[in-house]
Amino acid sequence: MSDQKQKPQDHDADKAAAAELEGVPESMKDGGADAENGEGPQPENSDNRIEALEDALAEAQQAVLYAQAETQNVRRRLEKDAQDARAYAATGFARDMLSVMDNMQRALEAIPAEVKDEEKWKGLINGIEATGRELQSVFEKNGIKRVASVGLPLDPNQHQAMVEIPTDEHEPGTIVQEMQAGYVIKDRLLRPAFVGVAKKPE
Repeated sequence: MSDQKQKPQDHDADKAAAAELEGVPESMKDGGADAENGEGPQPENSDNRIEALEDALAEAQQAVLYAQAETQNVRRRLEKDAQDARAYAATGFARDMLSVMDNMQRALEAIPAEVKDEEKWKGLINGIEATGRELQSVFEKNGIKRVASVGLPLDPNQHQAMVEIPTDEHEPGTIVQEMQAGYVIKDRLLRPAFVGVAKKPE
């Protein structure tokens, strides 16, 4: 009798348990105890995912370093261009002023010695000489310098040979005459010096 009375209760308990488990995945029904103990199934390929993330991080770091280096290079180029622009801004004007200096020197060289000694011309001559010195001072303040030539070996970067002069007094290739002065601004050539170069007599 007691067994027959328990059967309906067991049946109701089974129905209640089945209702509670409804919708629960089969894998969890059997492994509930394991899940509670932290021994449930782990995410697949977790090591591969970590390795992929590390590779992506390394690539991102390399890209950042490359971008920083490129930015520094661009900044340096811009700074150099700005410095060159400031240093050589007066190049065209300076080149035009060379003809003024040339004419002043020619004027002084053309004055006869006897005229230089005459009192009435001294004021004019002194004024031309003072103007030449002032112009030379302005040139130097702006980094414009005269190219050395006479007595030096010919330098194609600064000198332009206009004539060869036979002589035994100098080594062949030595500059023995300057027809027109050359000038540089900073380290850039404004105008080469026109020169005569020694050669061995025939």
